[in-house]
Amino acid sequence: MHFASVRLVTADIDALVAFYSRLTETTPSRPAPEFAEFRFGAAALALSSETLVARFNAGAAVAAANRSAIVEFEVADVDAVRTRLGDSADVAMPPTDMPWGNRSMLLRDPDGNVVNVFSRPR
Repeated sequence: MHFASVRLVTADIDALVAFYSRLTETTPSRPAPEFAEFRFGAAALALSSETLVARFNAGAAVAAANRSAIVEFEVADVDAVRTRLGDSADVAMPPTDMPWGNRSMLLRDPDGNVVNVFSRPR
């Protein structure tokens, strides 16, 4: 078994694409207007419209309803990402040193999903 992706379901695909494009500084593939995929090596962050999930996935997921998952990105410099995002980011927790050594910042994407941007100790 290979881990393939995490998919976020949204009512506003373009807002999530813009957020994750800005955060990751990458452009996703858009094989359909209601779907986008950011590739990171062997895994991906997929974004899907709620209407697509209703049509093809039995409506199993509801947009902006999850408050239990955290999407995480490891970066070289958390503070540099914070500076680059400026006021465009909804910061839930500013860059903070964790007791285990990581530096971490929590953001909320346009749907309210928590995004952890962190770096490991050098």
